[in-house]
Amino acid sequence: MSVTAITPESAKISSKPTLTFQQLFNMNFGFLGIQFGFALQNANVSRIFQTLGANIDNIAILWIAAPVTGLLIQPIIGYVSDRTWSPRWGRRRPFFFAGAILSTLALFLMPNSYALWMAALLLWVLDASINISMEPFRAFVGDKLPPSQRTSGFAMQTFFIGIGAVIASLLPYFFANVMHISNTAPAGIIPPSVKYSFYIGGAAFITAVMWTVFTTKEFPPEDIKTWEEEKLKKSGIVHGIVEITVGIFKMPKTMLQLAVVQFFTWTALFSMWIYTTSAIAQNTYGTTDTTSKIYQDAGDWVGIMFMVYNAVSFATAFLLPAIAKHIGRKNTHMICLIIGGIGLVSLLYIKSATLLLVPMIGLGLAWSSVLTIPYAILAGALPPNKMGFYMGVFNFFIVIPQIVAAAVLGFLVKHFFGGQSIYALVVGGVSMIIAGILTTIVKDKNE
Repeated sequence: MSVTAITPESAKISSKPTLTFQQLFNMNFGFLGIQFGFALQNANVSRIFQTLGANIDNIAILWIAAPVTGLLIQPIIGYVSDRTWSPRWGRRRPFFFAGAILSTLALFLMPNSYALWMAALLLWVLDASINISMEPFRAFVGDKLPPSQRTSGFAMQTFFIGIGAVIASLLPYFFANVMHISNTAPAGIIPPSVKYSFYIGGAAFITAVMWTVFTTKEFPPEDIKTWEEEKLKKSGIVHGIVEITVGIFKMPKTMLQLAVVQFFTWTALFSMWIYTTSAIAQNTYGTTDTTSKIYQDAGDWVGIMFMVYNAVSFATAFLLPAIAKHIGRKNTHMICLIIGGIGLVSLLYIKSATLLLVPMIGLGLAWSSVLTIPYAILAGALPPNKMGFYMGVFNFFIVIPQIVAAAVLGFLVKHFFGGQSIYALVVGGVSMIIAGILTTIVKDKNE
């Protein structure tokens, strides 16, 4: 069967074949590795920062590297990948490959940081590198799948994201409690259990991404000659900047509606990733001493908590599309976000480490929906020849709330919450509930 992809000069898409389960598996398997990187970053970077001497009210500012790099990198990578084609490497796969190499190096270096500035710099490098690999994966689904399979395609990504995050989140606990590798170290030194976790994560990242690179083919432009001529007409840095700027102000209405929902959603998620370790150590374990075994035990348990919400995420990845067929994608997303928000708020009242796992179930349901439903709705509203660019621009509404959160949450924790970071999670929970309610304003073109 001969199948071709959209050319930049046309807004119509050629018919695309329905892919087999194996093909869906192969094209999304790289997300398993990408999530190793994200999960290790999300569960352990605040712990690394505090181990290297960061004050609790400075953690949010140090984390600003992550959203800023996403803000800069993703639309550029999306724009460039839309205009890339190699008969051997395709359109998106060169970026998978380059990002995997850089991410693996950063994962190996991060736990060997000997100063706070080094860890902060490596967070910039790691997050930028992950974004180089991740952004084209979102457009990849839009490129290769017919509309009828897009929700399933993003659900498959969610499945691998969940599995990768479960394993990666468990690693520090596994090394400390099963392999009996120390989870403590002298002041200013990253514990060995964390170091080994990052090494495993780096190896998994590059292995999984390379699987997708070498097992999946991409559709070529319909008319190579016309495509190349059009690309030459629109080449150059100045033209690229102009086209990116104009494109941002011409984004589809559905994308703007989703942007409002994303703002409150990602404010909540960012608060969780930044503050869960310090919040649980203080609110449940009763310590703020980052050199103590109790604090490191709390950090390991946060890894277990993150494992649970990611396990629920991949367990429900293929359940959500089925639910969405009956009650609609918007209603499904709204319910999941409200349940997740209630779970975040409830952490304030739980003093038992074991019971902390219960709200993680609700957060896992929300996370599964966040990774699937908005992208499935968005893909149906985008012009196919700008799929990569607009998927990158959509990242603005993930990173802007993170930048706002990084600027505001530290101030709130220090001046309004008396240094008790658990209240930052309460703010996040309320924000997620608001996001759920705002889902009602979104217009889903495919429903």
